[in-house]
Amino acid sequence: MDPTRDDDLTAHSEHFSKMTPGLIVLIDLDRFEEYTMEKGLNPYVPNSVTGELTRLVEDFAIKYRGVVVYGLDYGRGTEEALIEIPFGCEEVGSVVKDLENLKNRVNSYGVGVTIVVVYDYVSGKPASNRREAYHATPGRRRAVKILKDLKKKGGNILRVEC
Repeated sequence: MDPTRDDDLTAHSEHFSKMTPGLIVLIDLDRFEEYTMEKGLNPYVPNSVTGELTRLVEDFAIKYRGVVVYGLDYGRGTEEALIEIPFGCEEVGSVVKDLENLKNRVNSYGVGVTIVVVYDYVSGKPASNRREAYHATPGRRRAVKILKDLKKKGGNILRVEC
């Protein structure tokens, strides 16, 4: 974990306790377990794909003043991430462009990635576990449902529902 940047990525104000409109961004590598087995990679340490996704998610969150709710993993590498961007709907065009670039970068390694962007209410607070991250709000639950449906259809797509 990089403690010098971690506070920026999980910071929130005590005055920001209410839900506010914003963007929920859910990113998940497709069939990554198969990829690690095929390439003979250790799934418990960062590799070229998960290390790159860690950097890309970190830079994305900082750029849009988003909060990484769940998934940023310096120790193992990032395979999935949930980011909330309070008031992010004002920048949705730029957000989508950057997510398209993120997708293309991950695809350049031969790995698919499914990304969902949903406009809903966000808390701007990190989750303590995966269940809380994915099910704590109706918007997050909707994003997860969309993600699962897209992955069943093959994945490797960027879906925006704003």
